[in-house]
Amino acid sequence: MTLIPTYGVVPALGYGTFMRKGDECLACVDHAVNVGYRHFDTAAFYENEVEVGQALRGTSVAREELFVTTKVWFDHLGKGQVRASTEASLERLGMDYVDLLLIHWPSPNDEVPLPQYMEEIASLKAEGLTKNIGVSNFTKRHIDEAIAVVGASEIATNQCELNVMFHNEPIVTHCQDAGIPMTAYLPLAKGAASSGGELERIAKKHDATAAQIALSWLLGKGHIAIPSSSNLERIEQNFRAADISLSPGDTMELDALNGDRRVQPAWAPDWDVA
Repeated sequence: MTLIPTYGVVPALGYGTFMRKGDECLACVDHAVNVGYRHFDTAAFYENEVEVGQALRGTSVAREELFVTTKVWFDHLGKGQVRASTEASLERLGMDYVDLLLIHWPSPNDEVPLPQYMEEIASLKAEGLTKNIGVSNFTKRHIDEAIAVVGASEIATNQCELNVMFHNEPIVTHCQDAGIPMTAYLPLAKGAASSGGELERIAKKHDATAAQIALSWLLGKGHIAIPSSSNLERIEQNFRAADISLSPGDTMELDALNGDRRVQPAWAPDWDVA
């Protein structure tokens, strides 16, 4: 039986639903539940909360055994809009609460003052609309400002691009120093971490796939990972990554794969380089 650790309050391995839509989303989430996933990551921006909620409600797994994350998009950070976005997400999910509510991106160019939306998201936790709060794509500056508003212990995670080929070290170190776990999105680097010489060589040693090795590396670093796939076999394979224990030598070799891959949407903040 695969046992998934919890980093802070968040199960360390979840099923990411980005780009999963309609019947495909329903089938993938249902399969992920059957495989053993209990952590599911969605967002208002993904336009699939209806399907995610429908699939989860249709299983025999009790709500309290699930860990559901959703996010507030940056166009809903103005006064009262964090609440409105959250209430709409809950309605689409068909749930009374989520387990983790994230600010998806900081306000571009600080158009909305960070204290305003951090105070509002904290109030939603106090009211029970979410059990935990966190952030996503926050730089060191944003993290420090958020800590000043709500305290580091209230920030369950900072969800950022992070994988064996892009270690995102400045923000990882900064969050770790503050006691804030990192959640890795694009944990397989858009498929680039699903193949390759070193990954495949180490995978062969462990009778595993390269993707499983890449995910195991993240878990071994204390990071949360939310891989997504529409392939039912790979959904199960990714979950079994938690069964793999890399040796110190394996980890050192994988550490050397670090590069400078990064997605760069127009609304992204100025990323930390040191």
